[in-house]
Amino acid sequence: MTKSTPAATILVVDDAPERCEAVASLLTSRGYRVLTAGDSDEAISLLEMTAVDSVITGHNLPRFNGLGLVRYVRNNLKDTEIIVVSAHASISGAVEAVQYGAADYLARPVTDDILLEAVAKATRRVARRRSARDVAGRDQSVRFGIIGRSEPMHQVYRAIEKAAATSATVLITGESGTGKELVARAIHYTSRRAAAPFVPVNCGGIPEGLLESELFGHVKGAFTGAIESRAGFFQTADGGTIFLDEISETSLAMQVKLLRVLQDKEVGMVGDSRTRKVDIRIVAATNKNLQALVARESFRDDLFFRLSVITINVPPLRERGDDILLLAHDFAIKFAREYDKPPVRFSDDALNVLAHYFWPGNVRELENVIQRLVVMADSNIIDAPDLPTLMRSALPRSSKAPRPLADMEREYIREVVAMVGGNKTRAAEILGIDRKTLREKLKE
Repeated sequence: MTKSTPAATILVVDDAPERCEAVASLLTSRGYRVLTAGDSDEAISLLEMTAVDSVITGHNLPRFNGLGLVRYVRNNLKDTEIIVVSAHASISGAVEAVQYGAADYLARPVTDDILLEAVAKATRRVARRRSARDVAGRDQSVRFGIIGRSEPMHQVYRAIEKAAATSATVLITGESGTGKELVARAIHYTSRRAAAPFVPVNCGGIPEGLLESELFGHVKGAFTGAIESRAGFFQTADGGTIFLDEISETSLAMQVKLLRVLQDKEVGMVGDSRTRKVDIRIVAATNKNLQALVARESFRDDLFFRLSVITINVPPLRERGDDILLLAHDFAIKFAREYDKPPVRFSDDALNVLAHYFWPGNVRELENVIQRLVVMADSNIIDAPDLPTLMRSALPRSSKAPRPLADMEREYIREVVAMVGGNKTRAAEILGIDRKTLREKLKE
């Protein structure tokens, strides 16, 4: 637990006062808030008056045993985990406790480390459930139409506010699927240009031979097939914002033309010697390291400096903590409504897989996964076995030596490609990235 995280409340139930005191002292020293009870009746009275995150109970208690307390907690307190500790542990006892709803079953004597680990796991499960189900607090988790309340996203929100207050050019960086266009739209619609057009352009999706006329327009007869004059994206965006996505995919020749627009605020249509003034704000985005491209002389340094007056980095999903669960919950609601399906919820095991998976395709991949789960769900509960096999196999295992994230990502991408029989279009769709990014990652 960090200082910024509220202390979890633990109820310790044991008919032996010295054991109660020892466990309470241990947990208090680790920052937990601890309550104690000597029997099930006292425990239930406390649970009726106080919100408790986890209960640690003995198996054999006066009045009615610990399993009776387990049943009470499970039937009445959906946000409370329960750990059973028994001096006469057995496989049948463990099975019975879990069937009644216990999260963990420990045999006495219990070491401090084992008990603390069990409590930590229970606390994490409660936190995940609350994050995934937190509809009431959703408004506090959405800013600029972007879902996320992690610290990395709060840094993005602060940068959006500062960028929106100026007309300076902005460079948005981040991996594929992180939501760079959402950030660009947030800047535009929070700025004084909000009433004017926002024009997104995927520079990597337009053939080089057509990009100039698409951006700057052309006059009639400028080239074969130009049967009439047509304005380009820059003219369409006049007064507003043009968003140049995948700016790194432009040729050096095109970069010269873009630099001229940035410097002179003028555009010339293909086939016309005249130029026209435009009042636009340029926001560019890339999933590449532009400084590395500048060093390799495949991107102009003067254009890079012009574009990066303000730089905003959008974090990958794996660095956003519980935002993963917020997004999963939001997508589940969205697709349940879209496909007229009953609302679904995620089991603790499913939430654990979602939270620990490394999401190479980021938010786009998560959205695709949740869409598929909602469509294919046979019940209103999505459990770990319902998730893609490759996601479940990607869970960290303590017995394995730590591996660089890039190695795990590369291995996973190759497994996905193999799973779909080498169909790169389908693999890119599953991963939430485009074919070009997939080709580049396969070359790494």
